[in-house]
Amino acid sequence: MINFLFSINVTFPIFLVMVIGYFLRRIGMLNENFVTVCNKLNFKVTLPFLVFRDLANVDIRAEFDMKFVLFCAFATSVGFFAAWFIGKHFLKDPYTVGAFTQASFRSSAAVMGMAFIQQIYGSSAMGALMIVGAVPLYNIYSVIVLTLEGNNPDMGKGAEKVKQTLLNIIKNPIIIGVLLGIVVGLLRNPMPTLVNSTVDLVAKTATPLALIALGAGFQGRKAIKKIRPTIGASVYKLVIQAAIFIPIAAAMGFRGEKMVAIVIMLAAPATPSCYIMAKNMNNDGTLTASIVVATTLLASVTLTAWIFIVKTLGWIG
Repeated sequence: MINFLFSINVTFPIFLVMVIGYFLRRIGMLNENFVTVCNKLNFKVTLPFLVFRDLANVDIRAEFDMKFVLFCAFATSVGFFAAWFIGKHFLKDPYTVGAFTQASFRSSAAVMGMAFIQQIYGSSAMGALMIVGAVPLYNIYSVIVLTLEGNNPDMGKGAEKVKQTLLNIIKNPIIIGVLLGIVVGLLRNPMPTLVNSTVDLVAKTATPLALIALGAGFQGRKAIKKIRPTIGASVYKLVIQAAIFIPIAAAMGFRGEKMVAIVIMLAAPATPSCYIMAKNMNNDGTLTASIVVATTLLASVTLTAWIFIVKTLGWIG
């Protein structure tokens, strides 16, 4: 019951902020121009600041565990390519493949994930290492699938397509934030208080702005028409990935806070930044928003169930 109540306290406020955005749009306080500008602001400024802050504050050298980081990277990679395969072969509308794939494999590791880990273990280096192993790949793989599967009429073919994809990875503001954060985290030279406080203030605006924009841009009637891929992505995101990789993690000897970090990585809801990237890279924002909303609601039950299972099996203390 304690885990269930905590899960609700983490996921429901996020859902309710989306509802506020939706309500403000319905009463005319927010409009489409706000959603467009807010999405661009999040994509180019606030989200890069957020991932930079999270990674820059990781003491990578002190707590580095190669086996753990490689497992996180491996599970993320398999989850991505499996989701892409499913989307490519089972979705009738090619325009939905990129959005489906991204929202199916990409977790809210930095926001909701760290909240869960800190609640159970306090300050956790393993949560930070999970971010190092997964978050850079989340963004690189997302750029790849959103570029290749997006509605991009100017996209060339063959070598030109590969060149454009690599260019999008290099220019992506979130990936730049990830790389700079890792560099600062490795150097372990604390930033001046003035700089650190500024970065922190901008980073704190990322999640609420993303949620308000997601709610304001949510199109209920169109989302209902995409209920089947939404359900499919939600089951894959919250249940299937965890069911496959948690037993593997246990067999490899991961226990305690490492296991909790792995559970969060695999079974946390889709991150709101999925919506921001999908909208800014000409992919299906309606489907992405639908998956983010559905997984956020359902995670209060499914994530709690996974925590209960691994605790019952003695894999966490």
